[in-house]
Amino acid sequence: MGLANALEAKDPYTRGHSERVGAWSRRLAARLGFSPGDAEGVGQAGLLHDIGKIGVPEAVLGKRGPLTPEEWVVMRRHPVVGAQIVAPFDFLAAGALGIRHHHERWDGSGYPDGLAGRSIPLGARIVAVADVYDALTSVRPYRAAMPHEAAVRHLVAEAGRTLDEHVVAAFVELARDVLGA
Repeated sequence: MGLANALEAKDPYTRGHSERVGAWSRRLAARLGFSPGDAEGVGQAGLLHDIGKIGVPEAVLGKRGPLTPEEWVVMRRHPVVGAQIVAPFDFLAAGALGIRHHHERWDGSGYPDGLAGRSIPLGARIVAVADVYDALTSVRPYRAAMPHEAAVRHLVAEAGRTLDEHVVAAFVELARDVLGA
């Protein structure tokens, strides 16, 4: 998709990340009983979840150390910007909520709106789990990739706290089926 390619051209980390999050999100939505069309919509939200980073300066995106409070303010705007980018496209409008809310957390500690629990759209909760897993298992500018088993342990530890435990449980089963691990 052209929008995802635009972001990948700007941010080398995003190369592959968006596709993997989209694929995990689509499979996870199907595992949770979404219709094929709705699962595809969640997959599109996963693919485009970070599209708002187009508006984040490269110095912030590629920073090798912790972000300053000012840099975090800029970075935390990307879900809102991303939802605004896709909203005009009718075929992506449903995914806008998944994009806007993929950094919300089950306990209300996330952003941009501080939603908690079931007030976070299910599609966004799915994208969040896929995003966290892929972020943990990918090389980042500031750390090495985590092995699959350690990433799954992290997800399980966050289940019911920052991540929806039902979605995490479905992801663990899905990963076992897909990866044999």
